[in-house]
Amino acid sequence: MEILEQQADTVRGKKVSPNLRTQVLKALSERILTGKYRPGDRLNESQIARELNISRIPVREALSQLEEQGLVQNRERRGMFVTQTGPQEVEHMFCLRLLLEGEAVRLARTHMAAEVLQELEGIMANMEAWDGDLLESAALDLQFHRTLSRASGNPYLERALNTLLVTLFAHKTLEHVSHDVRRWRLSHHHALLDAVTGKSSEDRTALQDWWCGNDIGPFRGCRSCHHLTRQYDYTLITPS
Repeated sequence: MEILEQQADTVRGKKVSPNLRTQVLKALSERILTGKYRPGDRLNESQIARELNISRIPVREALSQLEEQGLVQNRERRGMFVTQTGPQEVEHMFCLRLLLEGEAVRLARTHMAAEVLQELEGIMANMEAWDGDLLESAALDLQFHRTLSRASGNPYLERALNTLLVTLFAHKTLEHVSHDVRRWRLSHHHALLDAVTGKSSEDRTALQDWWCGNDIGPFRGCRSCHHLTRQYDYTLITPS
């Protein structure tokens, strides 16, 4: 917190410097991801500001950015809380995501622009090179799927998917899984990218297994999710 203390006097009555805002955001993110602030905990602006020896302004701005990332939720008249999503709620969102992302992948096969494909390949390269920061891992994963939804060429589908993705990836980020598990999740996106670009001859079962292994693992036994993967796995790899 030394950097925060050195910059504390720059925020009182003045515009918050980008560097301080970044430092506060990083500090709060680390506290959430390491479990110091647990899902459901209330985040008190004044208390956090005192702990970091700064004004409430950069804390408020950092909390707003964390809300955009899905790591915190603003509950009306109660304040900011670390995101807490129940198993059934996550299951319902995953099932809807399968429908939407399945359609996005199908459309991407025929609407993929060269620059979007290049962007996806660049993200994939960064995923394979990843080695460390948990936030970076989650950001790369989310960036890949957001770009994939954009590749569909349907802006309404893209917006609907993004709404789900922010919440679901916040939930995944808050999972305290090992470094190896996160690396495995990132590296296995190659199978999905190959299916989208047609570079892979994998059958529908293989693509279904990608989703089950990477994103809906906790819900493999869910009847509705299993039905949806069986319903959509064929269209995912068959050009329209």
